[in-house]
Amino acid sequence: MKLLQQIPAWLKNKYLLTGLVFAVWLCFFDDQDIITTHFKHKSELHKLEKSRDFFLGQIENTKKELEQLKSDPATLEKYAREKYWMKRDNEDLFILPEPPAEKQ
Repeated sequence: MKLLQQIPAWLKNKYLLTGLVFAVWLCFFDDQDIITTHFKHKSELHKLEKSRDFFLGQIENTKKELEQLKSDPATLEKYAREKYWMKRDNEDLFILPEPPAEKQ
């Protein structure tokens, strides 16, 4: 009985205790808790940054290729023949299928 009298009144408040339990639950035990969410978002951010770097590199390569196509007619012809299977009037075009990829 003496022990209960030594506890301050604000610690006996049921609303405060309920709020504290709720805050602890949200911080540590919930599906959207702070710790798990932080690491999940951090790993997702890392993946997105790698993806961004990859696509920025792809954009640079495409810009270089576009400049070559604009400046050099021989490159333009080579690109058209390889990508779109274009040919001259007096030529025959033979399309060979790619061999299947080897499984590792």
